[in-house]
Amino acid sequence: MANRDLRGHRDTVDIALVVPLSGPAGMFGPSTEACAELALDDINAAGGILDRRVRLHPVDAGAPLPVLAARIGEMVDRGLVDGVVGWHLSNARKVITPQTAGRVPYVYTTFYEGGENSDGVYMVGETPDQQLFPVLRWMRAELGVRRWCVIGNDYVWPHETTRATIEFSATTDIDVVGSDFVPLGGRDFTAALNLIRNSPAQGVLLFMVGADCAAFNRAFAAAGLDEHRVRLGMMIGEDVLLAGGPESTQGLFTASGYFESVVSRESMDFGSRYTARFGSVAPALNNIGESCYEGLLLFASLAQQARSLNLRAIESTAAHVTYHGPRGEVRVRGTHTTQPVYVAGADLLRFEVQAELTA
Repeated sequence: MANRDLRGHRDTVDIALVVPLSGPAGMFGPSTEACAELALDDINAAGGILDRRVRLHPVDAGAPLPVLAARIGEMVDRGLVDGVVGWHLSNARKVITPQTAGRVPYVYTTFYEGGENSDGVYMVGETPDQQLFPVLRWMRAELGVRRWCVIGNDYVWPHETTRATIEFSATTDIDVVGSDFVPLGGRDFTAALNLIRNSPAQGVLLFMVGADCAAFNRAFAAAGLDEHRVRLGMMIGEDVLLAGGPESTQGLFTASGYFESVVSRESMDFGSRYTARFGSVAPALNNIGESCYEGLLLFASLAQQARSLNLRAIESTAAHVTYHGPRGEVRVRGTHTTQPVYVAGADLLRFEVQAELTA
């Protein structure tokens, strides 16, 4: 009985919510959990999924990768969950997909390096051609930034995105003039700072995670490198700004499909409901947390359109899925979504939208 598959034997839809509760990305945990909880409230208030109430089962994406893989594998094997949703690093995704592929739906909410094609995986987040490359073009046109150094953490997302950026730059007058990769959790930025200081780079492209990014931003500003160079951080929200402090945010930009400062009915409504639900001491609302709200809406919309949690049924109807959320209208194209993307600049401890980008 202990190994009995419980799917189809309960009156709930159970989802593993895989978000970082520890490690370098752990600072994103509170906002991802809060936004997921708000999505859960909204989905259940609207009747749940397939007329069944939805339950979330948090899983720490910051756990050692073998532990994470074993946990998801056990949950899927035993039928404890009907699917997986979450914001987590690409190295976590790569150990989760072998446990879910061809078995249960998996909605990955993070912007990422691209190329994911495992069976049953759907992506909320932007790929470089949707997010990174348009903002590089914008910064070239608006700020004159042509030469970049890349500083990233030493794992798959920074390495693969750097490779894609170099390939992209070959088709433009933008140059990547150097790169350095720091271990996850590392705090020795000496080589990275020296590379930037001695290079002709006008900008620094940051592929760094959470607390690591905040620590690097403090070191960058303390070294005086922010006086003549801009930074473009791609995994950054208001919580990273808070952790780095206002003195570390001069000339710092990012790009995303959502910012609290986007002036739209959907975004403003989401922000007001978030504050009403969690109060003035709520975790900082940011694009990373909000992506978990989107991910659960996408999961619900895929199942509702198919009238099933079966992967083949979802695959056959996914092209017809459209939903409205904080980012406005979101459509499924293949296994990815289409949505607006914005560039924003740091104003002390918050991001202010500068422009909507086009791919």
